[in-house]
Amino acid sequence: MPGIIGLGVAGNFAGHLEQAGEASDFKDLKIADATAPKGVFPFYVPGQGEHFLHVMPVSSETLALGLVEEKHQIEPEVALLCDIAYDDGKVSALTPRFAMAHNDCSIRREGARKISEKKNWGANTKGTSAQRIAIDQFSGGLLDKYRLASFLLRDGELHDYGDDSALTSYSYYGDKLVGWLIEKMNQQQDEGPLEDIPRWLEVAGQPGRALISIGATRYTEYGETTFLEHGDVIAVVLYDGSVHDDASVRGFADGSRESAVDGLSLLRQRVV
Repeated sequence: MPGIIGLGVAGNFAGHLEQAGEASDFKDLKIADATAPKGVFPFYVPGQGEHFLHVMPVSSETLALGLVEEKHQIEPEVALLCDIAYDDGKVSALTPRFAMAHNDCSIRREGARKISEKKNWGANTKGTSAQRIAIDQFSGGLLDKYRLASFLLRDGELHDYGDDSALTSYSYYGDKLVGWLIEKMNQQQDEGPLEDIPRWLEVAGQPGRALISIGATRYTEYGETTFLEHGDVIAVVLYDGSVHDDASVRGFADGSRESAVDGLSLLRQRVV
């Protein structure tokens, strides 16, 4: 991803942070809108520098676990590939061009000071589908019909991992999310688990594009309590709910159904 910074949105789906055991990390932050996401975090920063975020973590095929004693969990999300425009060193416009199924895989790491410390532990530690959905407009456009589902295939059995959710059920979505992102990219400072995003943009050389994961859905009971193991297969399915039914979605996830179809962005990763 040369010239592309990787950013994520924390707390953009009601209840996810509580399920992930991370809500207390944000208890001291002052947030005017209680429904707003908690902040933005970096997961990849291109360019040179002595920091762990310069390792490109995204793969569309494999997910590499870190230390065996740590718990790794799928975070099913939508990622937006966006163009960034600047004016006098500030982000002046952010234009989403494509949407993809994304796995913002996280380590449930006690004592981590920053969100990013749980997000990038080397190559192949994130997932983004190679199937892109071209965005006509982010508010009131074709994505309004899309849904996000996620599964774990273990020992030949397919398990629902995250709640099947409409994209419009994100707390911040469309133009509202874009405006909030621009504000955070220009103003977010180092506070609690959050980081100085303007500084990271500067370190990256003011990149012209960003891959932004916009928040994880809620987990099913299985997803909340089940962590990744070698040999698992992860499936995150971004699909047009007016075209594909539940049986089709499950077929995409377990690999039994042809996935080179319209209205679909499928991410399948084998855990290694």
